[in-house]
Amino acid sequence: MPRKICVVESILNISAYRFVALNDTAQWRESIRSQAGRAGLKGTVLLADEGINLVLAGAEPGVRDFVQWLTAHESFAALPLKESWSSDVPFGKLLVKVKPEIIRMNHPTIRPQAGRAPAVDARTLARWLDAGVDDAGRQVVTLDTRNAFEVDHGRFKGAHDWRIDRFSDFPQALEQHRAELAGKTVVSYCTGGIRCEKAALLMAQAGVENVLQLEGGILHYFEEAGGKHFEGDCFVFDARRTLSDTLVPVPTA
Repeated sequence: MPRKICVVESILNISAYRFVALNDTAQWRESIRSQAGRAGLKGTVLLADEGINLVLAGAEPGVRDFVQWLTAHESFAALPLKESWSSDVPFGKLLVKVKPEIIRMNHPTIRPQAGRAPAVDARTLARWLDAGVDDAGRQVVTLDTRNAFEVDHGRFKGAHDWRIDRFSDFPQALEQHRAELAGKTVVSYCTGGIRCEKAALLMAQAGVENVLQLEGGILHYFEEAGGKHFEGDCFVFDARRTLSDTLVPVPTA
């Protein structure tokens, strides 16, 4: 009989973001680069005046030590981490960068660090999608705020998909499609929550009523509700490419 090969998923992957006012991004860049490098981590950390966005991977002890160090600082104490496992580190190097925005929208009036958009948790959204309406009886629709090629790997069934090429296209797409959202409860979603948070704030500013973001995005939804109402897999921007609803890499053909 052929010998069964067991793949050990020993690499811990973390992703997180937090919109928080940062006045010392250059200093944070050096401190984070030093701590993450010492822990043997690879991936990307983006810093801006509006906050932090990170995806990192490495051996579990190093990841845990880095997280303990980072969250000991008041600015990042409430950092909501998402975890998954892989057999290899899906990043080639460590990058720590300072950017104008941690997720580029090119819309300076949208400032999540000054106040979050209202959110709905995964299990409540799953229940609403079961019924087709929210607790107030309004029709519930999901709105995918990701790039078109990401949506093609998987999305919520029946989600609005405006075929944008990059997130900075979202404001213009909203102008073109705003009327189709009228009278409905709109739940914006993305991979981990960062894009749908900005999108929800922009829609509210544009006069769309009853707008919510999906708390933690698709990855947190998979943790809490599995793949219910979701078709396909979730694209991620690393060597794993896509994750299933159990948060494991999907084998390529």
